Amino acid sequence: MFSIMASSSSSFFVRCFPLLFFFFFFFSHVQAVKSPIHPRDVLPLLPRQVSWPILNSLNSAIDLLPAFVGSVSSQNHIVSWKGACFYENTAWMEFHNKSGSEFGGGTLHVKVSKAHSWTCLDLYLFATPYRVTWDYYFLSREHTLEIDKWEDRAEYEYVKNKGISIFLMQAGMLGTLEALWEVFPLFTNTGWGESANLGFLNKHMGASFESRPQPWYTNISVDDIHSGDFLVISKIRGRWGGFETLEKWVTGSYAGHSAVFLKDSEGKLWVGESGHENEKGEDIIAVIPWDEWWDLELNKDDSNPHIALLPLHPDVRAKFNETAAWEYALSMTGKPYGYHNMLFSWIDTIDGNYPPPLDAHLVASAMTVWSKMQPEYAANLWNEALNKRLGTKGLDLSDILVEIEKRGSSFDQLLTIPEQDDWIYSDGKSTSCIAFVLEMYKEAGLFDPIADFIQVTEFTIKDAYSLRFFENNSSRLPKWCNDADNVKLPYCQILGKYRMELPGFNSMDPYPRMNERCPSKPPKYSRPPNC
Repeated sequence: MFSIMASSSSSFFVRCFPLLFFFFFFFSHVQAVKSPIHPRDVLPLLPRQVSWPILNSLNSAIDLLPAFVGSVSSQNHIVSWKGACFYENTAWMEFHNKSGSEFGGGTLHVKVSKAHSWTCLDLYLFATPYRVTWDYYFLSREHTLEIDKWEDRAEYEYVKNKGISIFLMQAGMLGTLEALWEVFPLFTNTGWGESANLGFLNKHMGASFESRPQPWYTNISVDDIHSGDFLVISKIRGRWGGFETLEKWVTGSYAGHSAVFLKDSEGKLWVGESGHENEKGEDIIAVIPWDEWWDLELNKDDSNPHIALLPLHPDVRAKFNETAAWEYALSMTGKPYGYHNMLFSWIDTIDGNYPPPLDAHLVASAMTVWSKMQPEYAANLWNEALNKRLGTKGLDLSDILVEIEKRGSSFDQLLTIPEQDDWIYSDGKSTSCIAFVLEMYKEAGLFDPIADFIQVTEFTIKDAYSLRFFENNSSRLPKWCNDADNVKLPYCQILGKYRMELPGFNSMDPYPRMNERCPSKPPKYSRPPNC
């Protein structure tokens, strides 16, 4: 069995990088009048107690994104745009063979003018499926980016037909450094970091974090728990807290992890989970005793986890085939976390899932960078999944992008092709935390009679807790459920200082092709019926 994980830190890095990369650059306000020194440009040079409150009021962490401004493929194909520093910019591509190589090379011309001040500059990324480079422009004139030779015929043909993609880092140099400081606390295991995560989710999702009365944990009665009861987890500090914050923002989920209860024939309670960290630091699928799992969350998890129990409705529980659920869970135990389809449950539409200015162009460029840095990880994160969608085998990302172009399709269309639950990857079936739970529900009969028309690998955590599978009568909830809280939630929060919100909870009946074509743009995350 092949696993991409070598240690706890590498596990986190691999799982987080696809999202983190999209937040690497910052958007800044621009002014209409040119001046010798723009106040914004010198703010970072002032004392921190003066400059940072002003800078933070002008920007937010979600603006750590470069903007796609266009692609250029020839001298006749001229792209124009407004930059953060220079307000008038044009670019065109010139092919040549100065190197005398088989396919020659090229010169990218970028002309910049009308800077808003004498102290600003613009930063850019330039990308093809085979390379990513960057440059910055401080002077108002024509600049050039030389490419001595194309990697091979495929890159030459791609640039000739599709062009080189240009991305503007909208914050400029100082703004980018300030933005990194804005995002850094999301991943720190400190009170500062926790406050940063709560502030981000409140500002960009409208999430509120009302304090609960102590004690902030519940001693549950095992007798009141049944197989199939659902656990949703939200982490709000440290590295996993930062990752979950970004995951919540792009998907609209108010939780970042999930697990499920199972009871054996002797009445012993277990927790099934995809994403459990083993002794080697690998994220795997595991079924572990409840007491052990609860001790980890209560005493050893430093991410300040908040956990809610969502009991199944009695009618749904009556359908739950416990034997089939156990068989499925045991068949998956020890397999790797579902990295292959982690991204694809989020992206359902060409342009309805990306928080602006994120789009498919940026996703492709981020994948290109990652593929160059860690090609073996890229195979697990998306190469195999993209090959599945094309019906090909063994193509790397560069070959995949060229193959898409040959077919007259586009990368953004490829990303929207629904994941199929029966796809077998090099390390077996691939299930993220929520796909594992819902696949168990599927095997246990909860999606019957339409199970063949449901792909649970297309569901986010929000999609899962929105299913009308859970208890809707508060009088049937266990007596210990929220007994110390003066606000009675429709589910049982069993851990956490802040009251957990789950908008849309228990509101949607399953339907064929559910969640295969749903937009999810913040902050409203509106979706049409039956998408």
